[in-house]
Amino acid sequence: MSKPIFDSAETAVLVERLRDLLGEELDVEIGALEAEALFALLARDIGAAFYNQGLHDARAAISARMDEVGEVVYALERTSAIDRGR
Repeated sequence: MSKPIFDSAETAVLVERLRDLLGEELDVEIGALEAEALFALLARDIGAAFYNQGLHDARAAISARMDEVGEVVYALERTSAIDRGR
């Protein structure tokens, strides 16, 4: 069994928000157990897609920053006697 994504207090807040959303937007009333099961399903299945997209975005941001760092380091290079001899 995998480690829970959220602690019990966070889960309680998010489950309650899910129940409110279903009631307000879809006029669907569900109990706490049903909401917890739906939340677990969403967190596990749909949450993974958002998590993976976040990782993809983080890799792209880190790569862009590393390119910038490479350019800054390259700009620090100085001409040396070895370079002049070529």
